[in-house]
Amino acid sequence: MSIAPNTPQLAPLLGGSPCWVERSVDDLKAAIEFYTGLFGWHYADDAGYTVAMVDGIPVAGLPQGEPEPWRLYLVTPHARATAEKAFHLGGSVLRNPEDGADHTQSTVIADPTGAVVGFRHVPPDWRFGISGHGAYAWAELNTRDGAAADEFFGELCHYDITQIGDGHRLDYATWSVEGTEVIGRQKMGREFPYGERSHWMVYFNAAPEIGTDSVAYRVLELGGRVTVEPYDTPYGRITVVEDHAGMAFSVIDQSRVIEAEPRIEADDPYDD
Repeated sequence: MSIAPNTPQLAPLLGGSPCWVERSVDDLKAAIEFYTGLFGWHYADDAGYTVAMVDGIPVAGLPQGEPEPWRLYLVTPHARATAEKAFHLGGSVLRNPEDGADHTQSTVIADPTGAVVGFRHVPPDWRFGISGHGAYAWAELNTRDGAAADEFFGELCHYDITQIGDGHRLDYATWSVEGTEVIGRQKMGREFPYGERSHWMVYFNAAPEIGTDSVAYRVLELGGRVTVEPYDTPYGRITVVEDHAGMAFSVIDQSRVIEAEPRIEADDPYDD
C-alpha cells in the first residue's frame, strides 16, 4: 500500500513558474531507499534518467552524477534567450542551453547574489506533479541582497513583486505571474549561519493525514537530520531537514496554519 493518500495536481506551465526539481546523486540506490521510505515514491527510467513518481505522476528527478543540492527549474519559452538575458543582467551561465531527450531545453544560471537555478523550455504536455504528499509544494530564494534579487528576476521573468514583510525585520517578497504567486524570496537574517551563501530552498508536501512531525521523525529513522524542528506559520507547519547525504530541503503541511500576528505600528511621539 502506498503511503501517499492524495494524488498530485499538474503544475500550471506559466512563464517563470516551477516546472521541475531534481537532485543529482552519486549513489542512486541509497537515494531511492531514502526517498521511498520518506515519501513513498515510485520510479520510472527515462533513457537512464530516474524519475520519481507519486500515483503515476512525475514529481522529481534523481539523475546520477556529482552530488548536488535540490535544484529548481522554472518555465521559460526559450532557454537560450533566458541564458543570454541573465548574463546581460549580471548573472552567470553555469550550463549552456542544451536539448534533452524529453524534448526540453534547459540552462542553469547563478543570479547576481550567487544562488543557482535552472530554466527549462517544456512541451505543452509536460507533467509535473504538485500538492500531493511527497510532491513539490513551494520554493524560495534565500539571499543576502533582496533588492538585487527582486530587480534581477523581475527583469528576467517579468514577475510582479509583493513585499509581505515589513521590509526590514522581515524582508520577504512573493513573485507572481498572471496573479498567481509562484516563488518566494527571503532576505537572510540572523537566523541563518554567518557566511551561508544565497541559495534556493525546495519544499515538499506533507499530507494532513501524515503531518510534518511524522515526516521529520521518519527523516531521522532513515539516516537524515532535522536542522529546524517543526514550527507553525500562517502558511503551514514547516520543518527543514537534510537527507541521507546531507542535502537540505523543507517539508510543509499546508493544512496546519496559524493566524499571522498583526503588524504593530510604532508609536509616534509627536502625534498628539
